[in-house]
Amino acid sequence: MNIRIGITNNSQPIVVNLDINTDREELEKRVHDALNGISSTLRLTDINGRYLVVSSAHIAYFEISPKDASHIGFG
Repeated sequence: MNIRIGITNNSQPIVVNLDINTDREELEKRVHDALNGISSTLRLTDINGRYLVVSSAHIAYFEISPKDASHIGFG
């Protein structure tokens, strides 16, 4: 599952590849909590085990790829 996080005052989004088995509902809840000030950070771990922490105050948008999105081309 691919996600893109738009950051305020930054033209390039953060792109994170999550495990295909990531619980989408749990992810959406964590994003909701971050955007509504319930949590001050959004914490994610990508498919390579890298840990990412984003300040909730700087999230401009959050995009989750469709469950059945497939890659076409290289990569």
